[in-house]
Amino acid sequence: MIEKLIVLEDIDPVIFYGVNNANIQLIKALYPKLRIVARGNVIKVLGDEEEMCAFEENITKLEKYCAQYNSLKEEVIIDIIKGNAPQAEQTGNVIVFSVTGKPIIPRSENQLKLVEGFSKNDMVFAIGPAGSGKTYTAIALAVRALKNKEIKKIILSRPAVEAGEKLGFLPGDMKDKIDPYLQPLYDALQDMIPAAKLKEYMDLNVIQIAPLAFMRGRTLNDAVVILDEAQNTTPQQIKMFLTRMGMNTKMIVTGDMTQIDLPSSQTSGLVQALRILKGVKGISFIELNKKDIVRHKLVERIVDAYDKFDKEVKIERENRKKEQLIINGERQSKPIGE
Repeated sequence: MIEKLIVLEDIDPVIFYGVNNANIQLIKALYPKLRIVARGNVIKVLGDEEEMCAFEENITKLEKYCAQYNSLKEEVIIDIIKGNAPQAEQTGNVIVFSVTGKPIIPRSENQLKLVEGFSKNDMVFAIGPAGSGKTYTAIALAVRALKNKEIKKIILSRPAVEAGEKLGFLPGDMKDKIDPYLQPLYDALQDMIPAAKLKEYMDLNVIQIAPLAFMRGRTLNDAVVILDEAQNTTPQQIKMFLTRMGMNTKMIVTGDMTQIDLPSSQTSGLVQALRILKGVKGISFIELNKKDIVRHKLVERIVDAYDKFDKEVKIERENRKKEQLIINGERQSKPIGE
């Protein structure tokens, strides 16, 4: 009789053990000769050495399956323990599986281009309107790289730019003031990584979410680094960010040119970067549009309405300028004394 401890490292034990511990109870039933006790992320096993080896091998397979699909069904447990290959999940263009086991896939042609651009280049710019999935797809790519152990950490950043409100008047300390700006990034991560595992990753700084200003002076190695809302960076800020890139690092920069919240006198760093970096080898540029919007159908209509309004305002301004030029020209052409 020997005793062994098996540590579940890459998964949420709650998902692995199942609702009301149904999965672990099934595993115990399939190994009646072993005494199995599961607490937290540790499984303690007592029994025959040969039986123990088979048990450990199958637990490793189950853990790997659970980490990939974020789910573990009873039929999968039975298949693996009995030596049968479990029925394959949908894996077509799947980036990762959500915490509910639902596949997260590119939902438009341009989202697919973003996935392909990420695989072929170390830096990707994804530009598009609200709801086009640029940030969500970027975070899914980062989570996949982390799950596959291609990188050691994910770093997500946003410029904390006030969009009509004043940061200083928000309650709490600096973290409390900044967190609301970063909430969309938390939301996406919570869709893809079980809560307990996400907390562990953040406590260990495997996943870091920080305002852009906190990037200064760092060299980022072995990471996927995402800069979201990049249209609100200054030229100095985006240059600082892009030059943080280290070894075995990939960067994704996302932004929406129609939602620049900088003062009108300030040039957007993203606008300038796109002009400067065009044609640089190793950088991919993906433009998403209204056809890529995957939110509520009203979002596309709202974007259309604002585009139409902006065009009308632009035409009206141009007409006023022309009228003013005509008036000024008439004044200058009149003889003195008239």
